[in-house]
Amino acid sequence: MMAWLQMWTTGLMAIMALSDSLGISEDSGLPAVDDERRGPAEIVRKESHPVLFRQKREWIWNSLYVEEEKPVTIPYKIGQLKSSQRVEVKRFEIKGEGANTIFTVDDKGDLFVNRTLNREEKSAYHLTARMYDGNNKVIEDSGDFVVQVTDINDNTPVFPRTYNGSIMERSPIGAQVVKVRATDADDPTTANGELRYTLIPNGDVSAFQIHTVTGMITCKISTLDRETKSQYVLVVQAQDMRGMASGSTATTSVTINITDTNDNIASFTRGTYEMQVPENHKLNEKIGILELEDRDEDQNKEPIFTIPDEHKKMFNIDLTRNKDGNLMLKQALDYETRDSYTFTVKVRENLQFPADNAASAVTTAQVIIKVLDVDEPPVFSQPIYTFTVVEESLVNNIGTITARDPDKANKSIRYSISDKDCPITINPLTGQLSTLRTLDRELEATHMFQVKAQEEPSGLESFVKVNIIVQDINDNKPELSVDEIFLCESDNAGTVIGTLRATDKDDQPASFSFSLANPSSNFSIKDNGNNSADILVKQGPFSLDDPRDYSVDVSISDGGQPVKTSVTKLAIKACRCDARRIPTHCKAVAQRMGVSVHALIAILLCILTILVIVILFVMRKRYQKDSLASMKNSGEIHEQLVTYDEEGGGEMDTNGYDVSILTSACHDGSLLRHPDRHPHPSLYAMVQKPPHQPTACKGDMAVMIEVKKGEADHDRDGFPYDTLHIYGYEGPESLAGSLSSLESSSTGSNLDYDFLNDWGPRFKPLAELYGVDGPDHYHQY
Repeated sequence: MMAWLQMWTTGLMAIMALSDSLGISEDSGLPAVDDERRGPAEIVRKESHPVLFRQKREWIWNSLYVEEEKPVTIPYKIGQLKSSQRVEVKRFEIKGEGANTIFTVDDKGDLFVNRTLNREEKSAYHLTARMYDGNNKVIEDSGDFVVQVTDINDNTPVFPRTYNGSIMERSPIGAQVVKVRATDADDPTTANGELRYTLIPNGDVSAFQIHTVTGMITCKISTLDRETKSQYVLVVQAQDMRGMASGSTATTSVTINITDTNDNIASFTRGTYEMQVPENHKLNEKIGILELEDRDEDQNKEPIFTIPDEHKKMFNIDLTRNKDGNLMLKQALDYETRDSYTFTVKVRENLQFPADNAASAVTTAQVIIKVLDVDEPPVFSQPIYTFTVVEESLVNNIGTITARDPDKANKSIRYSISDKDCPITINPLTGQLSTLRTLDRELEATHMFQVKAQEEPSGLESFVKVNIIVQDINDNKPELSVDEIFLCESDNAGTVIGTLRATDKDDQPASFSFSLANPSSNFSIKDNGNNSADILVKQGPFSLDDPRDYSVDVSISDGGQPVKTSVTKLAIKACRCDARRIPTHCKAVAQRMGVSVHALIAILLCILTILVIVILFVMRKRYQKDSLASMKNSGEIHEQLVTYDEEGGGEMDTNGYDVSILTSACHDGSLLRHPDRHPHPSLYAMVQKPPHQPTACKGDMAVMIEVKKGEADHDRDGFPYDTLHIYGYEGPESLAGSLSSLESSSTGSNLDYDFLNDWGPRFKPLAELYGVDGPDHYHQY
């Protein structure tokens, strides 16, 4: 451990000795080397003191500069690295930006540049240097120095874009327009990068100027006029070297637009404007346009029109989108009253500057309007008519509708009402209104309709609205309005058991008076004089066991002109009440139902309709029954078997079959007899069954037929028996022949059915029916 500490102390002393050998110049900022070296005794002495003193040493070299863009065929020297310490240097070492590539150093300390440099790429290189003695020990350490690349004028100015600016016409001198700016890659701290701006004379430079340093373009006149020239194009030149002739230049264009202001008076394009307007021209619509000429832009035009006072009520002028004058109609024209108008219109503008065209502008114009005659529809004397009619009366002269032809022709007018249900009629020639029937205010208080007035013959037409107000009369009886009236068993004489009121459908104010139509009852009425009355008990108390029902006949008079009176029977219930006269149990009262006339008529109509339907239904059933009976009695129909389609189609889906043979079989063939009344052999004698088999009309079959017939006659909902699709009995005398295989014959067949014998035992009966007689033809299987 002691040995390691001794070695660490020796190393630290050596490092401190090396650090004392380096120094930094306070004047130049560069390292320096002391002239004398310190011995070990001095180092030991300094270590024993708290503050160390060392002698200053420094690098010695000139400022190092390299000119940019200098061609390098062989490396050239730009300076020498040396120290103030007088020792023999054997080797120099440099580090930093471009060390040993762009810059190299030899053993003498000479610094060389190996290639061409560009200041715009890099303007300074930071390097450090060291010196070593013959023993390869560091003499001077970490000496920093900078190689500056000096600028030359090798770049031209550049404008990033073209410029656009604007300025209002009549702007003052010195008004700023736009600022241009160019760039130069050369050193801006030298003349190589300092730019100056000028306007090239080949542009229009009479109205503008530019600041040579800032590049701000300003106006140098106060008479810019957009109407004369609305755009200027300037060419700006930027030159480095502070504008000297040897400097590089660049140019750009600047477009300056002159914006508009209102500095021209609007002028009429014509001295006289003539217009023709039909008399039915709509109000507040354009009659014509008063064209103006104004060199200013539309948004800056502010023409003000003036019309003489005597024509302001009739005409008005509005501005169009182009700031021309729209002549508008304010009041209706009438050719018959006035057929022309002539007046003078003036125009002016509020300008901020003296007008350029003040001497040449036409500010007044004459307007001539000619009114054209138009065939106009009739005109009513009033926009709407209102009349009053007393209800329940026929009035021959309600009022008169009047219309006229506004034209000079003054054609006659014919009046009509288009509403067919209107209770009012009009005289087509005079326009006088009258009633077709009496009016009822309670059903409809006001009748509204339109009257048409048309020029004869078949000319123009107009319509007007007419209101007929139905005036009320006292034609309705008062109606009793009362809540449920009841009496209590404990009610004594003078007890009020209810209050009566009345209503009236008439519009007139009524003064109702109440009284009893039957004053002998046990109740009385006290009229309060305010359209109400109280019902009082004359004698009490009462008992619920009393079988009598209580009622009063209330007579009400409305006091109108004429007086209307009504009598209403009011039922009064008898109840058992508590101490507060609140009913707890009431005796049922036989209610008398009243039916209005309208309800009675509706009920009678319903009953009549039901009776008619029942009669028609009975007649139809009887007709069907008679038809069925006639069909049973008719031999032609009775002898038809009818089959229907499976889905129950109509008459077109049926097939008829003659069944007269059945009847013939039942009556010994009587239907097949000839008119000579002599019996003839049956048509199907050749296929009749042997005598030992029962006939169709005897035995069980006859009984079955009678049973089925009886069921069909008594079954109202069933189909007739002759419409059954499947029959239980074939019949021995069917025209189609018997379908039974018993005793069937094939003698009448023109075909040979011997092949049926080859079909097996199942077809044996069919083969016997159609095959050759004799047992020799039967095959055994």
